[in-house]
Amino acid sequence: FVFVIVGESNEERTFRNWMNSLGVSPYVNHLYSDLSDALIIFQLYDMTRVLVDWNRVNKPPYPLLGGNMKKIENCNYAVELGKTKAKFSLVGIAGHDLNEGNPTLTLALVWQLMRRYTLNVLSDLGEGEKVNDDVIIKWVNQTLAKANKKTSITSFKDKSISTSLPVLDLIDAIAPKAVRPEMVKREDLSNEDKLNNAKYAISVARKIGARIYALPDDLVEVKPKMVMTVFACLMGRGLNRIK
Repeated sequence: FVFVIVGESNEERTFRNWMNSLGVSPYVNHLYSDLSDALIIFQLYDMTRVLVDWNRVNKPPYPLLGGNMKKIENCNYAVELGKTKAKFSLVGIAGHDLNEGNPTLTLALVWQLMRRYTLNVLSDLGEGEKVNDDVIIKWVNQTLAKANKKTSITSFKDKSISTSLPVLDLIDAIAPKAVRPEMVKREDLSNEDKLNNAKYAISVARKIGARIYALPDDLVEVKPKMVMTVFACLMGRGLNRIK
């Protein structure tokens, strides 16, 4: 089940999905207001291996008087961590921007966190060596072939990915019986069929423990960067290198 907010952009929904896929607490329903005390951001730093001094973090319940100042102190520390420990580019971003939910500046930080997480996933797959697209594609095709699947991919721009069939077949190869055949449409696919396949693929991938944060639309529209994260996370699950 994916919670959708009216007026929320696909980019915002991707970031929110990513945070929730990692199990942050509390659950992120509203991207900006839920980050206003930076507690979610600190959890994301932890998960992307940026050391947080939790003794410096103000935790709820916040006092009625001066409570927002405590939240701003957290946000200031979050920006400081980004600049000093994570080495993010946070020019012109201050704690009050996060506290007030400035969309552009908040997304600038969150995007760099998600990028770092994705790079960590790729590094883990290569056990410290950076894994490139070719390595992932080779693993995908070998895994599909070993499971006697008819699907394969030539790149993360491969149009066949719009059907989600390579993703579903890969999930079945990694976790047999996780995919219910009657839920998958394989022939004469309409746009609605493709979207339903994509929704099902992402749902099952998450159920088997792959931390997928792409959207169904990313598969249907074959957005290479997000497609890469889907296959990378499935590779992590297949190799049991999920962190």
